[in-house]
Amino acid sequence: GRSPPDRRKSCRCGWAQEFSRRQILKNRRRREAKSILSSSKNLLPLPFSAARLSAPMETTLILLKPDCITGRKAGEVFKRFEDAGFQIRGCKMFRADAGLLREHYAHIATKPFFPEVEAFISASPVIALALSGENAVERIRELLGPTDSTKAAKGTIRGDFGQTVMKNIAHASDTRENAEIELKRFFKPDEIFD
Repeated sequence: GRSPPDRRKSCRCGWAQEFSRRQILKNRRRREAKSILSSSKNLLPLPFSAARLSAPMETTLILLKPDCITGRKAGEVFKRFEDAGFQIRGCKMFRADAGLLREHYAHIATKPFFPEVEAFISASPVIALALSGENAVERIRELLGPTDSTKAAKGTIRGDFGQTVMKNIAHASDTRENAEIELKRFFKPDEIFD
């Protein structure tokens, strides 16, 4: 006996033609998407993610305080910042004079405890860092932990190395606006590099 005709070849139904047309379009879209992705690989040095593309690049100021310097913790603090992906764009060691301290701590310069802060900060040289990265202001403050070292969680820089509210390893700019002001206060334009 003869075998029955192949219905797939002989069928001229509308739904079969529509299905076939959709498959062709689907395959075409897949090929186009692969082509776009392969040609854009060289344009995206980092893995694609909406969060990564939308995160602003910022440069912020860090001051490593005398307790960090005399306690020999500067290398560990540098390492934590670099391990977190931040780029060092500026770095210098200096002794802060009274005028610079009064300008930097203007918000507390009239407080009765300011002379103690001034004496502490001027007791040894400090290190100023210009650190750059995505959401640098917020992320660096998270790495440091709260200002009061006694309330900082273990694993944060202040939680591991800080002692008090004043002896808390480092100052970090608290907003993007303040970061811009403070970077200009401690660095000349030619002291910050790309």
